[in-house]
Amino acid sequence: MIKNKIICLLILPLIFITGCAKTGKIESISEKEQFRLKYGNFPEQFSIRDLNDVGNIRMGIAMRDGFFYAVDGNAKKAVELNSYGDLLSLYYNEDSELASFIEKTQRHLDHFSWEISYPFTFTGLITVDTNKCIYAACSIPRNREEIGEEGLLYCQVVMRISRDGSSIDYIGQQGPGGSPFPYIKNIYTTQKNELVVVCNTNEGVIVYWFTDTGFLKKIIPISIKNVPVYNANDDNIESYHTIENVIPDPEGFNLFVKIDYYATAIDEDSKVQTGINYIQTLLYSLDCEEGVYGDPVSIPPYEEAVVVDYSKLNYKMPYDFLGVASNGWKYFIIKTTDGFNIEIVSSESQKILRRQFSVNHADNLYYNMNVSFDGIITALYLDKEAARVVWYRTDNLIDALLKN
Repeated sequence: MIKNKIICLLILPLIFITGCAKTGKIESISEKEQFRLKYGNFPEQFSIRDLNDVGNIRMGIAMRDGFFYAVDGNAKKAVELNSYGDLLSLYYNEDSELASFIEKTQRHLDHFSWEISYPFTFTGLITVDTNKCIYAACSIPRNREEIGEEGLLYCQVVMRISRDGSSIDYIGQQGPGGSPFPYIKNIYTTQKNELVVVCNTNEGVIVYWFTDTGFLKKIIPISIKNVPVYNANDDNIESYHTIENVIPDPEGFNLFVKIDYYATAIDEDSKVQTGINYIQTLLYSLDCEEGVYGDPVSIPPYEEAVVVDYSKLNYKMPYDFLGVASNGWKYFIIKTTDGFNIEIVSSESQKILRRQFSVNHADNLYYNMNVSFDGIITALYLDKEAARVVWYRTDNLIDALLKN
């Protein structure tokens, strides 16, 4: 078997975490619906013109201290909502269709609406710091895009909006007003209100870490060629790895790098390659100051049994890396037939929690999720009839586990 022929570097630190995973039926975690929003062109609604064109939806949500922040790229706006779905703040592009509506009803919206003069388009990525300052990834106009020497297209920036709308600017590679980033994979803020921008490159990812004032602190390139790899005893077995996601530590100057490892499958009789097998997922902590990887943690895969021609086959698939809470727990998620499975891992306490969410995928057209620093998963579901914002209180699960 290939697994027996693959030797992982520093494998001893991995054993403890996989040994504590529980087997058997995975318990469900109930969702708590916060509110629903209708589709439409009003400020408090989401603008969905064609429910069949889900590939062009650019929406995202973030939660901070019980308040919700969403971007609607189709309507060129960002909103702040309370837990009842009431509109508290509205930020909109001056060239949007919403602008004409705002102009006609300005006397009713003046106290919570602000106009954005930058001709950028929200991509659907959003994060919020402790001061309720909104950061949203945006695409710039095509005539301002740049192509670098390495062939990368530099086409996006991060809009920064203060809570009261008194300050609206954008952050680029060098800081405020800087040159555009390559394609932004995701954006984050830390507990120190530092912005972290994770971008895709031809070699892997590149991370731009900014201070709380928005000025560049450090650039951290993470190349697929330089991350830890597998060593195989058999020269005929070729291994592969992908950088699935990179997420910053909410508390320290570190990055968590999730790497999925694969290897060629060789038929033992013919010695011919028959495919590629998933081997393992490892999560590394990268010290951004020293550029040194710590010991990896093994993230157990999602396993599913499928019956084919009266034979039962077990498939293993890697989870997606969703987020990190302030208490150090890491969140991983995968879409299933009945909804989503989530795996929550603590390398410090050597524990794993597995739960499932029930979601009707036939009714759901689009979803966006994130994990708060408190460990609450917020999900935006665009269903056929309305948009729903729900909570999954995994923080209560962890608290109960730690008390026992």
